[in-house]
Amino acid sequence: MRAVRLLRAGLAAILLCTLGGASSPGAEDIIILGAAVSLTGKYALNGANTKNGYELAVHKINDKGGVSIGGRSYRFVVRYYDDESTPARGTELAERLVKQDGVKFMLGPYSSGLTKAILPVVEKYKVPMVEGNGAARELFTKGYRYIFAVLSTSDQYLTPAIDLAAEHADKLGKTKETLKVALAMENDPFAQDVRAGVIEDVQRHGMMIVIDDQLPSELNDMSVTLTKVKALKPDVLVISGHEKGALTAISQIKSLQVYVPIIAMTHCDSAQIAEKMGKVAEHAFCAHQWHRSLGYKDELFGTAEDFARAFEAAYAYEAPYQAAQSAAAVHVFADAINRAQSLDPEKVRDAIAATELQHDIRTSVATKS
Repeated sequence: MRAVRLLRAGLAAILLCTLGGASSPGAEDIIILGAAVSLTGKYALNGANTKNGYELAVHKINDKGGVSIGGRSYRFVVRYYDDESTPARGTELAERLVKQDGVKFMLGPYSSGLTKAILPVVEKYKVPMVEGNGAARELFTKGYRYIFAVLSTSDQYLTPAIDLAAEHADKLGKTKETLKVALAMENDPFAQDVRAGVIEDVQRHGMMIVIDDQLPSELNDMSVTLTKVKALKPDVLVISGHEKGALTAISQIKSLQVYVPIIAMTHCDSAQIAEKMGKVAEHAFCAHQWHRSLGYKDELFGTAEDFARAFEAAYAYEAPYQAAQSAAAVHVFADAINRAQSLDPEKVRDAIAATELQHDIRTSVATKS
């Protein structure tokens, strides 16, 4: 069965967001969007995917005339800094973008941890931020008013794998109550949120958790966990460890000759496990927030397939969902600016909170006021 079966996890309620910063008097008519993005360090791969998604959307919007406010056209420009995949650097750069560069609208970084790090900055200075790659539930349950996101929270990412196991338990010669589940999760906000959602679903179905390992960052060895998997023979193995974790898991599952009927993972596409691991990866189910086969469309990119082709033409590789989400964030911002007819951050923030859009990238954009 194809990983696309897990798409419904990523097509649930979507939380929204904002961006921007206007040009100074006498300058070119531009809106500057600030972004501290991981171009080096642990998250460099998806930092590049995030940046490429932002850039593709900015070019598309600018090519169509930009954003019109009171009959005056503005084009987008993004000011990037490299957060080096570290929260402290991200916080420092967010402050720099706001206080030194005068940015009034922010695009999000990659990862929940880095998003969490800069939230106090955007809240302190009341700078609206639209993000597409910080999915931890805690980001949206603390009462923050200036963060919005175009994604499902991470607790929803892999729950469909548990539902799938329950649905097909009889094919494994079991009832759903006798299914055994093993968890191998990196100890970071995103993966621990994935874990919380899976545990809740496991308990709802009455299944048993036989392994619950919380693994270190820079996940490059899962042999201890996989040795336990071989001994305890779970029916479902759930793994979340970003790109390195996905590649480590697939390679060591092969080398240690581990067999589990259902394996569910995050970050398969950004890690390119199909391209890099070939047939070894074919048995893994993967969580996706977006896929080019989706039937939705919007006025900026057209269909999901249109977006995928445009991305490949621009960057010479297949579009991952992280890039699609990033592009959607810019689209949401452009729509909100058009409706607000203002560059006042509070007015833009309120317009984004009232957004209703259908994207090629998502089913729809639900809002949080």
